[in-house]
Amino acid sequence: MSQLVTIYGGSGFLGRYIARRMAKAGWRVRVACRRPNEAGFVRPYGAVGQVEPVLCNIRDDASVAAAMLGADAVVNCVGTFDEGGKNNFEAVQAEGAERVARIAAEQGVSRMVQISAIGADAESSSAYGRSKAAGEAGVLEHMPGAVILRPSVLFGAEDEFFNRFAAMARLSPVIPLIGAETKFQPVHVDDVAQAAVAGVLGKAEGTYELGGPDVHTFRELIQQMLGVIRRRKLIIGLPPFIGRMIAFFTGLGQTLSLGIVKQAITRDQIKSLETDNLPAEGAKGFDSLGIKPVSMESVLPDYLWRFRPAGQYEALKESARNLKA
Repeated sequence: MSQLVTIYGGSGFLGRYIARRMAKAGWRVRVACRRPNEAGFVRPYGAVGQVEPVLCNIRDDASVAAAMLGADAVVNCVGTFDEGGKNNFEAVQAEGAERVARIAAEQGVSRMVQISAIGADAESSSAYGRSKAAGEAGVLEHMPGAVILRPSVLFGAEDEFFNRFAAMARLSPVIPLIGAETKFQPVHVDDVAQAAVAGVLGKAEGTYELGGPDVHTFRELIQQMLGVIRRRKLIIGLPPFIGRMIAFFTGLGQTLSLGIVKQAITRDQIKSLETDNLPAEGAKGFDSLGIKPVSMESVLPDYLWRFRPAGQYEALKESARNLKA
């Protein structure tokens, strides 16, 4: 019988790419998620019955243990940007990660991969960064041989980064940015999935900080995105104190609307934007895994075309204009 991997958060943005790659590698894949009835799209990643979504609440021991039963390896992709509520930073990224590792050790699971983030630091000014660091510490306490992956901002067809700003550019003449000069090294989601698979297969060890081939400021990333979607917009860099005001009022709006209106940005995200999101100098990265990360230029047009003024017909219109010229 083929080996089994349980992927917590396996129906999420990164998790689904890991699930697909593990299925192609011949493994049985158990996708542990909160809404398995909405995760049926993972089933075709493998043969009939090879990839199976199952119900799991990472805040509950029995639920985590049931999803892991019989697994040879586990991957934890669960994360959140919510500071409050039941699924907050501490509950999900610190306690949840530690719970997965503790139960993995109890069940004799041989390998674990923990998805963390660049900026994970117990001394971080950001609660998000501190919770990621606490999660890493909890994992290594129980599974000292676990592989930790710290990616920079992920991009890909389902991302909430470029898609979000492209949607904004379609409606607004102005794109406001907090931390416009903060540097990022965006990485394609499938490259990180390859790194996770290497960890499951025992081809990686320790901690890796994963960034793509290029470093850009936040402003440069949005400029590049605008070029791809063929739109001209005014980019305005906002100082942090303006961002904190926006966070206060949009947070108030979310509270008063009982969560119907989502908060645009939080104070904790603003703190994160005050620090460059780059791999640390000397940290192990893709080179250590033999993976060559792809560039944004080669991927963004594949999924951002729908935000162009004429959508999929934009290239045809450009060709027609060239012929007229």
